[in-house]
Amino acid sequence: MNEIILYGADWCPDCRRAKAYLKENNVDYTFIDVDLDKEATSKVEKINNGKRIIPTLIIKGKSYTNPDNIELASILGINEMGKVQLFGADWCPDCRRAKSFLRDNSINFEFIDVDKYDWATQKVEKINNGKRIIPTVLINGKPYANPDNLELTELLSINVEKEHKIFDTIIIGGGAAGLTTSIYAQRDRFDTLILEKSTIGGNAFLTEKIENYPGFQSISGPKLMEKMEEQAKTYGAVIKTGEEVVSIKKQDNLFSIQTKGATYLGKTVVLSTGSTYRKLEIPNEEELIGSGIHFCATCDGAFYRDKDIIVIGGGNSALEEGIFLAGFCKSVKIIQRSKNFSASETYVEKLKTIDNISTYMNKTSLEFVSNENNLFKGLKVKDNETNKKAVIEADGAFIFIGLIPNTQSFKDVVSLDERGFIQTSGLAQTSVEGIFAAGDCREGAIAQVAAATGEGVLASYGIRNYLK
Repeated sequence: MNEIILYGADWCPDCRRAKAYLKENNVDYTFIDVDLDKEATSKVEKINNGKRIIPTLIIKGKSYTNPDNIELASILGINEMGKVQLFGADWCPDCRRAKSFLRDNSINFEFIDVDKYDWATQKVEKINNGKRIIPTVLINGKPYANPDNLELTELLSINVEKEHKIFDTIIIGGGAAGLTTSIYAQRDRFDTLILEKSTIGGNAFLTEKIENYPGFQSISGPKLMEKMEEQAKTYGAVIKTGEEVVSIKKQDNLFSIQTKGATYLGKTVVLSTGSTYRKLEIPNEEELIGSGIHFCATCDGAFYRDKDIIVIGGGNSALEEGIFLAGFCKSVKIIQRSKNFSASETYVEKLKTIDNISTYMNKTSLEFVSNENNLFKGLKVKDNETNKKAVIEADGAFIFIGLIPNTQSFKDVVSLDERGFIQTSGLAQTSVEGIFAAGDCREGAIAQVAAATGEGVLASYGIRNYLK
């Protein structure tokens, strides 16, 4: 478990201070007296380059030499309102969002990486009834599964100041399109605000490797998005994550953007909310999401190292993610409802060279199957030629069957097509003057990072023309 070892001595004032602080804040620890344990003395000397400095603490395998109470509070997540622990992973977008929000509001928190500690993964699953939901935040021991920023604000009694500044443009969505719009707008000396529901980077952030973005033969999605975010901030963009927009209203040539926790004012608006993964809509899918069923290989693939998984879909995303998962999973079974893949020939040919990938063509997914403990067991399919049914067993499944635009919040604001994509004309102009759209949420958009950046440029020119 998350054991804390304190090497010290009864006569040491700082040891007594550290012990009192831990006890006062109900933090369990093991005390080892260096006067009575020669091996402990040697360990302290080794940690401190030959010096016998006490107290020396070991917390999650990392050593700390005579930390004061302020440092202990930061390490252990101790605040006036209580102790905060965040169980998560570095690759998890919502974990990054929650960590950023807590840091921005000067909240101490203890980060526990579920990838490093088996006990942490088991604790998360126990808290969430078998589901691996991260971030899971514990406040004084009480768990909250993936709390948004508004919930964290209320739980931790954070005083959030209202924003009164009028921005030249407010960009809703912090993916490649939104970040590019911001970069170009800021270079035109227009103040921009990016409001992002989750974390910066959008779907591109969840892509393990990007090999078709100009200038980079190969770059990870997170790295590319971090570079774009850094550039936007360098030019002066204001970025707020965890801000879910609930309404947009126009009055006296200003747009009022209402989120769950605040109101923002802007002269123009850019909708770049991207898209989310499409579901199969078959029995047991909803019940097993997060506990065997996933939509992001980069996010959840690490949970299935050396295990058998199913990938559903036949397009570029399905094959690309299937190939990625094959790198560390025991086996990958790709289920495709048609006789042929719709993916590009490059991916199809690459598939043939990977030994631990098998394909199941012309199969219709009927339902997900769970075991006696209500945990994922496999996928029931029907052969489209013979009508025979069978269960393909695995430890988990990843679904890649297309995307749905994130535009439901705007259906009464701007014109959408029959599929829910935002209709635009000219320089990314929507049906409402002063509101623009860019990226995967726009009608006719190409779901590629390079295309999204181009659309961001287009939207920035629309903003420029409108404001002038």
